[in-house]
Amino acid sequence: MAREEGRGRGRGRGEREERDEFVDKLVAINRVAKVVKGGKNFGFAALVVVGDQKGRVGFGKGKAREVPEAIRKASQEAKRNLVRIPLREGRTLHHDAHGRWGAGKVVLRSAPAGTGIIAGGPMRAIFETLGVQDVVAKSIGSSNPYNMVRATVDALKNQSSPRTMAAKRGKKVSDILASRRRGGDAEVDAA
Repeated sequence: MAREEGRGRGRGRGEREERDEFVDKLVAINRVAKVVKGGKNFGFAALVVVGDQKGRVGFGKGKAREVPEAIRKASQEAKRNLVRIPLREGRTLHHDAHGRWGAGKVVLRSAPAGTGIIAGGPMRAIFETLGVQDVVAKSIGSSNPYNMVRATVDALKNQSSPRTMAAKRGKKVSDILASRRRGGDAEVDAA
């Protein structure tokens, strides 16, 4: 009991996140109205990003009459839709990537250590929950948070590590990394 008291400010959000080891970030909340005979029925739509800060991330959306219920539904959906993204040294991306969803387009670039997360709103939430520490990202096109999140996840799904590329090509990881250092001309020189 004494151990739990020293960790934070009582039983709040922090303990829940540590228990199930996921970090969730609220990206957007939208009030929606349904016009009926007696007036308007208000509801809330929430967009949440969930990740374990070790290479897994997911997003979800939820609708409810109350804000906490919408956030809970969105978090549950996000946990069901987790995807694993390979990270270089556990801190950045392996290579640059482009993602697109609808009118939303994003460009993601790997960055050297110490750069930090240079990205706007919804993209920043994804990188923080994913566990990326160094990345440069730019949103081109739609600023709709739903489209930005989906475009970012689309770009991240295209990430491939040298290990997976070596397995696909039937080569060693050292051969793949050597060709990367030479500028991709290793296959031409070998032939």
